[in-house]
Amino acid sequence: MSAARAISPLDGRYAERCAPLRAYFSEAALAQARVQVEVAHALALDETGLFGQLDEGERGRLLAAATDFDEADFERVKAIEATTRHDVKAIEYHLRAQTALRAPNRIHFGLTSEDVNNLAYSTRFAAFVREQQLPALDALLLRLAGLAEGLAALPFPARTHGQPATPTTAGKELAVYASRLLRVRRALVDHRFYGKLNGATGTYAALLIAAPTVDWRSYERRLVSGLGLVPNPATTQIEDHDAWARWFHESRLLSSILVDLCRDVWLYISQGWIVQATRPGEVGSSTMPHKVNPIRFENAEGNLELSAALLAFLAEKLTRSRMQRDLSDSTVTRNVGVAFGHLMLAIDEIGKGLDAVAFDDAACLAAIEATPALLAEPIQTVMRLHHTEDPYGALRDLTRGQSISAEDLSRFVQAQSLPAEVKARLAALRPGAYLGAAAEIAIEVAASVRAAIGGAP
Repeated sequence: MSAARAISPLDGRYAERCAPLRAYFSEAALAQARVQVEVAHALALDETGLFGQLDEGERGRLLAAATDFDEADFERVKAIEATTRHDVKAIEYHLRAQTALRAPNRIHFGLTSEDVNNLAYSTRFAAFVREQQLPALDALLLRLAGLAEGLAALPFPARTHGQPATPTTAGKELAVYASRLLRVRRALVDHRFYGKLNGATGTYAALLIAAPTVDWRSYERRLVSGLGLVPNPATTQIEDHDAWARWFHESRLLSSILVDLCRDVWLYISQGWIVQATRPGEVGSSTMPHKVNPIRFENAEGNLELSAALLAFLAEKLTRSRMQRDLSDSTVTRNVGVAFGHLMLAIDEIGKGLDAVAFDDAACLAAIEATPALLAEPIQTVMRLHHTEDPYGALRDLTRGQSISAEDLSRFVQAQSLPAEVKARLAALRPGAYLGAAAEIAIEVAASVRAAIGGAP
């Protein structure tokens, strides 16, 4: 089927851009991960002596089944599943046929399908975070760090409640987002997925009946840890997925922060403080030739909101299970890749959008200087050091809802009972230079990003 006829835009319009995610979230990727779990268990059983020891050929065939799993293998599994109507059982039968072990019953010995599934999913999720999500976030963070440094001292208009407020710098405002994203990155780096291998209701019952002298709990800890997961010692038939939920929540926070970034950049573009590059032949409207639309940020915003909604649902749904198990989580889990597909697409869009914009220095400074009343804040703050009356009230009466000039403020300052050097310092103030520690903050955040990630943007 062509991508043009796909139901989901992730597999249609954006199929090429989402192609790397198939290695983590596709049906074939899940099948391979299940094979890898079954193989890990079959190999680990050697330590118990229950089925004797694998010879070199058997061990090689098991390892090859896990590492060389290809499209033909997947099709064989699906053909078996057409008869079994059970996907994990189809994996078992496939491995029994492919590996030709002398004791084939070691494959899937003492397991329930959820022992295989929880480990298969979590190993794929962990690989996705390590190999795709964190690298994409790191690239965006380094891009923001570079912009924050380069624009650290560029005066930039500020708006609180949509109204002119104390000026800032372009670098500092971008640093705010870099700082927030860096905290999410730390959480993702530290995140650990859990796993279990303890039978139909989490009691190891079948394993203990079959081989009561084997320490199955230690066996589970070694196998699960060997897969890069944290053993979960107390579960029902399913691993509780609380670790999944924490990952979903952190990723949802990532989405929310990026929505905030997209909306702010969109507003800055609408004000003319940020300008977009144009490309020959590109259009922004089917009827208005002049349009240069911020479509990268709009596209990203929509994908982020869709991702966040799915992640919230997944976190709520997958941490609930009727008694020891119900199957409603199975179909839902298969859609985890949809949520992260939209998130990854959005991160890519933001990166491309940032590459195609520039800050208009003159427009930014003009917007700041157009509101001399911004200096009412520093004036009343300095006056508090020298007056016992209410300087805030005096500046409020002078400026609130009024159109005043720099000369009006200068006359006000000169009329105050202030030391001459204080009057001179206040008279020299200009909105475009009233930037506080903005540049220093931008530089510090950029340094923190590089210290955490390493490298240059």
